[in-house]
Amino acid sequence: MTHHHEPVNVRPLTLAWVCRHLEAGERILGAEVLHGGATADMRRLTIGRRDGGIRHLVLRSFVDPTRQGPAEDLLHREADALTTLTGTGVPAPGLVAVDPVAAHCEHPSLLMTHLPGRPVLDEEGLETRLSLLARQLVAIHAVRPAVRPREYVALTTADTVVVPEGADAAVWAAAIEVIRRPAPRYEGRFLHRDFQPGNVLFDLPSEDPAGAAGAAAVTGAAGARITGVVDWAAASWGPADLDVAHCSTNLALLYGPVWGLRFTEAYQEAGGMLAAAADERLYWQVREPLAFSEEVQWVAQPWREAGRTELTTRAVEERLDAYVISLMAAPG
Repeated sequence: MTHHHEPVNVRPLTLAWVCRHLEAGERILGAEVLHGGATADMRRLTIGRRDGGIRHLVLRSFVDPTRQGPAEDLLHREADALTTLTGTGVPAPGLVAVDPVAAHCEHPSLLMTHLPGRPVLDEEGLETRLSLLARQLVAIHAVRPAVRPREYVALTTADTVVVPEGADAAVWAAAIEVIRRPAPRYEGRFLHRDFQPGNVLFDLPSEDPAGAAGAAAVTGAAGARITGVVDWAAASWGPADLDVAHCSTNLALLYGPVWGLRFTEAYQEAGGMLAAAADERLYWQVREPLAFSEEVQWVAQPWREAGRTELTTRAVEERLDAYVISLMAAPG
């Protein structure tokens, strides 16, 4: 990450907008570009307080068009989600301000509080983190918003799936036929819709334990704990199976198919409820990896930037094929 002593990398109109939402006597001391985001420019702002101390805020700006839809819609949903999550115990950022149509900023933007911790994509300690991820997702699904967010959006169709080169064509054809059926009925839940390791912040035992003091956290026996869940721009209403399948697919591509299957088990062990019928569970389970088939290169790039350089597009395609095969072969 790059540190700047002056907020020179924040555009003038946006800078003025942020300043209007600071507390009396505060000023921006610097801005740090946060890497790893795939849909927006992220900056951590260092704010000097009147008493000489500092605090941090995060600025999220949509500079380019996104695959997820209009920036205005995404920022409205994120702002609504952050408001909904206030006081729930889910460690989400607090909303400071939002400018969804760029009425004041150069680009549609959202300002929020900064949470301690960092995403962890290493394989070491994965078993512990997987259990924490499952427990955190169960807690998110337990949220009962006063106003429901919009219904989930399916990210693929049977006719847009891209079968990876060298994949098992017969297995993929069978998987595609699974999602060609109408979606099963489901009991709706509050969904993050992009819950995966890159959007979860951890405080690890080997790091400064004071960094997460006072933060709501899901903690494991080994001392690792979740201190934040970020990127709520796709928050929606739908089946818990969809969030579980999305995280499972990410885990399968990051660490291997067995970890995708293991997360589904961990979610249920943590008290999460999935579709009762095997064919309904399979529908949601395969829908997400088939959706990933359309954007493998886009998915893998942030992981490589975060240090997982071995995750080339081809390597991720091979894991995707292996995971689809595992799902189709798994007993109901």
